[in-house]
Amino acid sequence: QVQLVESGGGLGQAGGSLRLSCTASGRTFGDYAMGWFRQAPGKVREFVGAISRSGGGTSYADSVKGRFTISRDNAKNTVYLQMNSMTIEDTAIYYCAAKWRVASTHPDEYNYWGQGTQVTVSS
Repeated sequence: QVQLVESGGGLGQAGGSLRLSCTASGRTFGDYAMGWFRQAPGKVREFVGAISRSGGGTSYADSVKGRFTISRDNAKNTVYLQMNSMTIEDTAIYYCAAKWRVASTHPDEYNYWGQGTQVTVSS
């Protein structure tokens, strides 16, 4: 089992920045690729980005590419989502997820999920 706890959400301004953190406990963090997903009201959960087990590889949804950055610190069992140049469309509940070995853009392929953290961007 892997337990994931997100933090860092809240209210941000359009054009501003927030950083989300997701701390894992349980099994070996370095065995898991990590993903960030989000779900806005009335919409399906969508892929935001993912990072490989070592942190050497990342991928992003087109909607956040160039604005969001994922990183991880395996010594701290933590993955981060740095969100810059935020827009109102970034308002959603953000979830981190862990997938055994190889990252994916498909939420159904992830093994463990955090409880989510709300991000609200105001104009």
